[in-house]
Amino acid sequence: MIRLERLRPGHADALLSFERENRAYFARTVPDRGDAYFTDFPARHAALLAEQEAGICHFHVILDAEGTLVGRINLMDAAAGTAELGYRVGERFTGRGVAKAAVRQMCRLASDTYDLSTLTARTTLDNAASMAVLTATGFTPLGETTVGGRPGRRFERRLH
Repeated sequence: MIRLERLRPGHADALLSFERENRAYFARTVPDRGDAYFTDFPARHAALLAEQEAGICHFHVILDAEGTLVGRINLMDAAAGTAELGYRVGERFTGRGVAKAAVRQMCRLASDTYDLSTLTARTTLDNAASMAVLTATGFTPLGETTVGGRPGRRFERRLH
């Protein structure tokens, strides 16, 4: 059982630890955030909270039943009823349905709380697990794109 929590200042330490612990794992299938992300994390976290306060983005952490931060899931660039979904689950927590459960919960939040009607998502072509999650949660492949300069695929899901 997982739950989503809207990002807040108190998540900073756990989120930084999560990102450091999983950096090499994430870099296998998504572009690396770079050293500056970790060096400037307090300022980056504050900037995310400001974007969230302005309603531009909706950031969430994924917590397991014990309250451990196991991932993050976000809606970026929310405007005109649409937003881009992004998520990542820590390596120790993969293969347990965490990503599927989080995406399903986020789709409900996007519709019911954030009044969005369409979500888009992108993933690299070598991230078969993410493509499987998106397909299993009702997203439809739309075509090719790039993700951080790497070949990728675009997806979309209508919520209403």
